[in-house]
Amino acid sequence: MSKFLNSNLSRRSFIAAAAASIGTGALAQTQNSTEIEADISSGVSRNISSFRSLDWQPYFSSLAGGAVLVDIQSRALHYWSEDQSVYKLYPTSVPMTDDLTRKGQTEITRKVEGPEWRPTPSMRERNPEWPEYIGPGPDNPLGTHALYLSWQYYRIHGTHDTRKIGRRSSNGCIGMYNEHIQELYGMTSVGTQVLLI
Repeated sequence: MSKFLNSNLSRRSFIAAAAASIGTGALAQTQNSTEIEADISSGVSRNISSFRSLDWQPYFSSLAGGAVLVDIQSRALHYWSEDQSVYKLYPTSVPMTDDLTRKGQTEITRKVEGPEWRPTPSMRERNPEWPEYIGPGPDNPLGTHALYLSWQYYRIHGTHDTRKIGRRSSNGCIGMYNEHIQELYGMTSVGTQVLLI
């Protein structure tokens, strides 16, 4: 019996050690991120959003036209339809720094499928090497769809660089996976109320 237990224990120890070494390799790969990933993380050790559902009442007086709530801290976007039959919760990217962040009430003023992108004057000042214009397509930082807000230069948009989602990685806008912004695009309209907190 003792021999059997030692044999079992040895097998268990071997399996545990093998599993640990596999996990260590994966951890090492995660920590050895590329230069670009290191830049967009801005000290954030992982890309994570807070997925807890919220009720709309503390934030909006009504759901007329639907409502979008962006929580900068948890890096999550909440959507409620006017008739309350649809509630969606999406991970997002948020501005890299507080000075790039705009908070408060706004609304969707324009919707564009296949948006064009031009860096703002302050972006060009910070990054003079950036191109002046990028047309629709896979190189466009706005992804496949964009919801323009009443604040100049601020948008909720898609991104082709999925590493950015869940991180403080934008120059002021709220970024989403392309499939998520496409879904949100279909549910919102010009005039949908938006609140960034």
